[in-house]
Amino acid sequence: MPTLREQLSHVPDKPGVYLWKDAEGKVLYVGKAKALRKRMRQYVSGHDDRIRIPYLMQEVASFDYVVTRNESESLILEINLIQELNPPYNVDFKDDKSYPFIALTLGDSYPGIKFTREKRMAGTRYFGPYTDSRAAREVIDTVRRLIPICRCTCPEWRQVARIAKAGRSFQSTARPCFDSHIGLGPGVCQGAIEEEEYRRRIDQVIEFLNGRYAPIERELQAAMDEAAAELDFEAAARYRNRLEAVEALKSKQSVVAQPSLDADIIGLYREETVAGAFVLVVRGGRVLYTNEYILDKGVDVDFETLMQGFLTRYYLQAADIPPAVVIEAPLADRSIFEDWLTVKRREGDSRAAQVHIEVPQRAVKRELIEMAQRNAKHALMRWMVRTHYEDDRLNTALTQLTSALALTEPPYRIECYDISTLHGAHSVGSMVVFTAGKKDPNAYRRFKIRRAGDEANDVAMMREVLSRRFAPRNAEDGRFAKKPDLIIVDGGKPQLNAARAVLEELGVAVSVVGLAKREEEIFVTWQDAPVVLPDGAPSLYLMKRIRDEAHRFAVEYHRMLRSKAMTASILEEVEGIGPAKRKAIVKHFGSFAKLRAASAAEIAAVPGVNETTARNIHAVLRV
Repeated sequence: MPTLREQLSHVPDKPGVYLWKDAEGKVLYVGKAKALRKRMRQYVSGHDDRIRIPYLMQEVASFDYVVTRNESESLILEINLIQELNPPYNVDFKDDKSYPFIALTLGDSYPGIKFTREKRMAGTRYFGPYTDSRAAREVIDTVRRLIPICRCTCPEWRQVARIAKAGRSFQSTARPCFDSHIGLGPGVCQGAIEEEEYRRRIDQVIEFLNGRYAPIERELQAAMDEAAAELDFEAAARYRNRLEAVEALKSKQSVVAQPSLDADIIGLYREETVAGAFVLVVRGGRVLYTNEYILDKGVDVDFETLMQGFLTRYYLQAADIPPAVVIEAPLADRSIFEDWLTVKRREGDSRAAQVHIEVPQRAVKRELIEMAQRNAKHALMRWMVRTHYEDDRLNTALTQLTSALALTEPPYRIECYDISTLHGAHSVGSMVVFTAGKKDPNAYRRFKIRRAGDEANDVAMMREVLSRRFAPRNAEDGRFAKKPDLIIVDGGKPQLNAARAVLEELGVAVSVVGLAKREEEIFVTWQDAPVVLPDGAPSLYLMKRIRDEAHRFAVEYHRMLRSKAMTASILEEVEGIGPAKRKAIVKHFGSFAKLRAASAAEIAAVPGVNETTARNIHAVLRV
């Protein structure tokens, strides 16, 4: 049977959609391309550098493809196939529940309003989706207090709708329905409102649900003034209450931009194999509502793939598409997505403007993106807590490490060491501790390297740090008394051998490994070949997280020492400042940046520094 590479020679270099399949014919991934053969060869040749692609191709046994006329067609086909097939390697929502909408049954003579999770039905206009069902119900309640229209759940309305659809004339009932009795219904069941007037109310509801409140406010104000002029104070009070309801709703909606801004602001936050997405639905400069989602891909995929996957999933179901979609970074396929969104937007209004996907340039939209990103992070954190995601992954990670590193038991306490230096100057070492897979900052320690020499020698420095950490004199020191179950050193074989030699010399029996940055390989003492954890495995994420934390802690200390040294060096140029005053100034400000930003008066506030000396220091810092 021909290989995949040989089969690809018969694939045309035209726009289309490709489907990678496993040995059983199950579709694993659906993608689009403007040149099918060229794009598919990148997968087979290994030139696609996305993290998950090698693991996908290990499962691929065959493929299909569909040629389209252009890239826009390929996007639409890709979206439809993803929706139908739900391939495991495509971005998707973590939960497959249907999200609620507000719907108006425009196909009825007297359209009703309802809260629904139904699939799209002809003759119905939808608003949403809403991820907060309570918020959607509250909007419906507010709308009906302002503009009385029928609920689809009203038995009398259903009867009227059935009679109208059957083409029979409707005979009004003797008694009003309950909603009509309390002022929330217009009295359709009694024949109290003409179809034309009812349709006018529906137009008002559509305006209102689109965030355009000014027309209804003007109409209510005019009606209240007219009722008051005619001394109909009961009617005037009803209109006043409705105006107050509009104001109450507006007060809950943050004003975030100029009144002309109609946009969806989308922020993403990624962590491990999941991601949070947050949508600010801004209409007329106000946030009408927000939506949050959890995606089943995180740092496993690049930003562009994740964002395209989210746009596909979200706007497949979104009923209200604005003229602008604001995201944090450019998309290579932006124009294709813009065309697709424009077509969807014009399904409801053929005169609707073109949709533009924007990366914020001005401060207001940048701030909105940052707000969306922050909320995406909080949404993901809430989901993690609610589902015990972190605890489950940590337990899995520790179990995987136990097996992969041939440990006798899960490593409850893990210590990781890193070195930070600049050509041998201000060299430091860091020790970070993770207990049960979580940071234990109280146990962190840092070391100022004592060895002489101007050259950077990471191996010798690592040897010094471990010798000091496990020195016999520290056995009774509470800061170092606890023995780790696993030691990680940042580096490859040289760092690992240095660590092992120190531990053997001191008689410390602890498992130790080296984690190299380039290929994320784990070097162990019991075999020459490194251990390679599967990409996406919880154990690999934990190892990288611990290593990165050690690096951060070391760099932070290194920069602090460099800043203090720079400050002391500059202060040596100031006449009248000896070692004691230099030390006091460095301690008071903590960094060169803070000292340089200080005024002469702030410098004079340091004990032992008079105003003349402070002015001299301030002058030197400004040179």
